[in-house]
Amino acid sequence: MTPSQVDTHAAPEDLTGAVSIRPMLSFLPRPVLFVMMSLGLALNLVFWCVALFYPLLLLRLALSFTPLREHLASLLVKIGEQWIHGNNLLMALMLDLSWDVQIEGELRTDESYLVGCNHQSWIDILVLQRTLASVAPFPRFFIKQQLIWVPLLGLVWWGLDFPFMKRYGREYLEKHPEKRGMDMEATRRACAHFKVRPVTLINFFEGTRFTDGKQRSQQSPYAQLLRPKAGGAAFALAAMDGAIEKLLDVTIHYPTGRTRFLDLLFDRVKAIRVHVRVLDIPQALLQGDYAEDAKYRERFQDWVTEMWQEKQRTLERLGAA
Repeated sequence: MTPSQVDTHAAPEDLTGAVSIRPMLSFLPRPVLFVMMSLGLALNLVFWCVALFYPLLLLRLALSFTPLREHLASLLVKIGEQWIHGNNLLMALMLDLSWDVQIEGELRTDESYLVGCNHQSWIDILVLQRTLASVAPFPRFFIKQQLIWVPLLGLVWWGLDFPFMKRYGREYLEKHPEKRGMDMEATRRACAHFKVRPVTLINFFEGTRFTDGKQRSQQSPYAQLLRPKAGGAAFALAAMDGAIEKLLDVTIHYPTGRTRFLDLLFDRVKAIRVHVRVLDIPQALLQGDYAEDAKYRERFQDWVTEMWQEKQRTLERLGAA
């Protein structure tokens, strides 16, 4: 992977690992495309989960021999990767969608990353998966503990070692001070195996999807971004306990302005631009107590603010391209 590589249409394999296929079915009426895309995405998920993933997951649970369990864990990740490639194939076959992907820096599959990305739509997840497929470790994100009960996907997230977390709010901790720090320790245990098995951890710093209304409500100084919440990123780095030293600063831009998932299914998005910067996380920020250490918190917030200012400039450049 060389700096500033550009993917201008259907993603050549040497950039993102996505298939390079002409959109052969995009001529179909949009209602037909919507039905085919919806069914395709659903069937792709069901096939890889029910036919292959669940049986291997049950076998992994039944075994106590650690090396074999680790081998099965690797196979489960391979199945997850095939699910991503299936989604990429569906988009390539059915959607008349041009891609412009620029990557500044070198990506490796044997190195862990924290992803800091702007958030506009559920499409962002598919965009990140497609952009990072085959060039970075399998992407995961922190999940609230109660989401393990989501039908079909809950067990998939658990089987793929997505780190489930339970964070206590400030009011709760004031009433139950004995719980202080327990959420971090539980998350550290959930992330412990990533010290020997690389991971790409996705974090949407804004905490919610961007809308003009939210931007005005927050009085955000950024025209196309919400104010970033640095605490979530600091929590992720602390949970990884020094295992992550690089950040992927990902900026996603939709030139048509259409960002709803329905727009993608109806083939209305048409173009997606992605810019990725591979950055070293400052050593002073790799570990610290964001909640209790005021100086560390200030340094971390300054770093995130600088990154967000550059991200706004990147969005302006992508919009002018």
